[in-house]
Amino acid sequence: METKKIQKRLFGTNGVRGIVGKDLTPELVLSIGEAFGTMRKGRIAVGRDTRTSGETLINAVKSGLLAVGCDVTDCGILPTPALQYLVKDHFDGGAMITASHNPPEYNGVKIIESDGTEMGDEETLKLEQRIFDQSYSPKSWEHIGKETIAPYLIEHYITAIANLFPDKPGMGITVVVDPGSGPACATTPQILTRLGCRVLTINGVMDGTFPGRLPEPSPDGLKELADLVVSSGAEFGVAHDGDADRAVFIDENGQFVEENQEFALVTDHICRQKKGVIVTPVSTSQMIEIIAKKNDCTVTYTPVGSIYVARTMRSLIDSGHPVIFGGEGNGGLIFPDHQFCRDGGMTAAMMVAILASRRQKLSRLLAQLPKRHMKKNKISAARGPAILDALKSAYSHGITDERDGVKIFQGNSWALVRASGTEPLIRIIIDAEDEEHGRTLLDELMETIQKVT
Repeated sequence: METKKIQKRLFGTNGVRGIVGKDLTPELVLSIGEAFGTMRKGRIAVGRDTRTSGETLINAVKSGLLAVGCDVTDCGILPTPALQYLVKDHFDGGAMITASHNPPEYNGVKIIESDGTEMGDEETLKLEQRIFDQSYSPKSWEHIGKETIAPYLIEHYITAIANLFPDKPGMGITVVVDPGSGPACATTPQILTRLGCRVLTINGVMDGTFPGRLPEPSPDGLKELADLVVSSGAEFGVAHDGDADRAVFIDENGQFVEENQEFALVTDHICRQKKGVIVTPVSTSQMIEIIAKKNDCTVTYTPVGSIYVARTMRSLIDSGHPVIFGGEGNGGLIFPDHQFCRDGGMTAAMMVAILASRRQKLSRLLAQLPKRHMKKNKISAARGPAILDALKSAYSHGITDERDGVKIFQGNSWALVRASGTEPLIRIIIDAEDEEHGRTLLDELMETIQKVT
């Protein structure tokens, strides 16, 4: 099964995003609500992250939905995966106001289907066309929708994750949680407490100005978290992005855990318990495939983007394949026994379960993973398509994967080159057996790219 990306005009890989008041306006969000409500009639749940523009924009999307006759339930401030979980069980669709990891001046809209996944490309193109054509119209006064305010529904999400770990694996484990002043302030500490953990929190007060650190949980931004992990003797620290669909970790020594290592560690844990298919984008480290093969499991690759992973997982399951896990090498992991979207709260809980079952320090478990050298780079290049064509021609004699850009294999190493859909940039990822091979492969690629530029 092979999935390819479809180029969209308004929506990106994960919804619409932009600088508030410039690229993203209440008028645009209103039109998104009207168009979505025309396509998916019924009960629609909405929510937002903590950004200062969230209240304005959630009222805009609610107005659009109500105007075309949808009944709206406002779930308040909550993580994106929490809203997705609620939609999956209780609603006909959802709209999340969030810009995820982007800086505070950004915001966005994620559209959620009734199964809890983000809207796929083909339906998104239809939604975009409705917005551009303004092919929707408000209902008359007696047919407009009704609003319900229900922030208490977040409890269903917290309880659902806690119930997956009834043996309380966190007993005796101290964890430091950094929600980054985002909506996970209301979820991850509670989830881990119910697992039996002793929980310490930093940046645990909701604040859309993000005073402690930016929404992207980068190694530089997590130094205070790392210091608290070490000083408190915690087993690990966990941090979330702006809408908590991702989780990244700090080990007991205060070291940042590279996200592909995080993915690999959880993959190994799950593959030890059951056999089946892991789904991940072409940008993920070869570590995942090495671990899968060791455990008699297989890997299916998708274009870059969690929606492609989630929808491929659903499609494979519908075809009778035993899909056991999925995710991306950025801390966004998908647990099909829970739901088909990236879930930072669930990932934090799973890390507790892994440490409890293996009875080893996190740094020790990471040291046992396959060794890979990964390097990421981006270059300014206006002629992105021409560069990709040149690389396809230069490496036509070898093994390539063109699901998303061009992925070039050399032995047990590979390079992925993708043109950005929104900026004049070429993104390059190298995943090699060792640093020397990675450098050689990068030099070869750059020689071909420079001939075009």
